[in-house]
Amino acid sequence: MSDSKQQFKVNFWGVRGSIPCPGAETVRYGGNTPCIEMIAGGERLIFDGGTGLRVLGQSLMSQLPVEAHMFFTHSHWDHIQGFPFFVPAFVNVNKFNIYGVVAPNGATIKQRLHDQMLHPNFPVPLQIMQADLKFFSLEVGEVLQIGDVTIENAKLNHPGEAVGYRVNWRGVSAAYITDTEHYPDHIDEQVLKLADNADVVIIDAAYTDSEYHDPKSSKVGWGHSTWQEAVKVAKAANVKQLVIFHHDPLHNDDFLDKIAEEAASEFSNTVLAREGMSIVLNPQGNVKDQKATESQELSV
Repeated sequence: MSDSKQQFKVNFWGVRGSIPCPGAETVRYGGNTPCIEMIAGGERLIFDGGTGLRVLGQSLMSQLPVEAHMFFTHSHWDHIQGFPFFVPAFVNVNKFNIYGVVAPNGATIKQRLHDQMLHPNFPVPLQIMQADLKFFSLEVGEVLQIGDVTIENAKLNHPGEAVGYRVNWRGVSAAYITDTEHYPDHIDEQVLKLADNADVVIIDAAYTDSEYHDPKSSKVGWGHSTWQEAVKVAKAANVKQLVIFHHDPLHNDDFLDKIAEEAASEFSNTVLAREGMSIVLNPQGNVKDQKATESQELSV
C-alpha cells in the first residue's frame, strides 16, 4: 500500500448505464453498470455499486483485509444492483464506510441497500454481510475529509435526485458526475463547480445530440446528457481530461468508437470509459502525453 499512498489512480469497473449489456457487441467497452474506484493517498474510494462492483469485489479478495469508503450517487437500480454480489462485504475482516445523500422520500442509503435485498427480491438480507459496515448520510454540498483526501458533492439534475462527487488530493482532482441532464440554455452551475479545473472529469454522456432531440424518441427529461454537452462542460471548466461515461446499452463498440473519434475532434483530451481502464493523476498537476496502453492506462 506504500506506493498507493503516493499516487492518485482511477480504475473503471463498470461504465454502462441503465442495464447490464454483455455480449459480442460490447466486448471492448464492457457491459457492466457503474462502478468507479479511486485510490488517493492510500485511501480506497468506491463510487456506485452497479454490476461493476461485483468484478471489483473479486479483485479485492486477493488483498484482504480490505478497508474502503463507498459513495453512492443515488439508488436507481443500475447503481446499486452489484452491492448484493460484493463478496468482500460478506467477509468479517473487511471494513466499509458507506455514504449517500438522503432520498427525497426520506430513505437513507442504508435503508435503500437493505430494501433491495429483502425477500422475495433476494435470497439473503443485508444483515448476512459479516464485514464491518457503517452507514453515513451526507448533506448536499457537504465536504468530507478522509485522511488528506477531500470529497465534495453537489446536486445533479436527475429524476429522483442524484449527487456528483469531486475528489481532491495534493493539488489534483477527479470529478464523477453521473447521472445528470444538461439544461437547454446554460451549463449547470453545480456541474461546473464539480468540474472546475479538474484533472479528470468522468461525466454522463449517454446520448448523442441527435438521439436526445429525436422527435420520434426524444430523451428529453430522461435525466442524462450528450457527449456534445460534455465537451461544452470540459471547455467551460478548463478540464484537463474528459471521460465520457454511462454508455447507453444500445450503443455497441463500433458506435462508441465513432463517438470517441467525434468527441476527440471537438476536445482533444477526450476518451470513452472502458472497463479495465485506469487513469493515473500526476500530483504535480502537469498533463502528460495522453495515450492508452494495452492495459488502457492513461497518465494525467
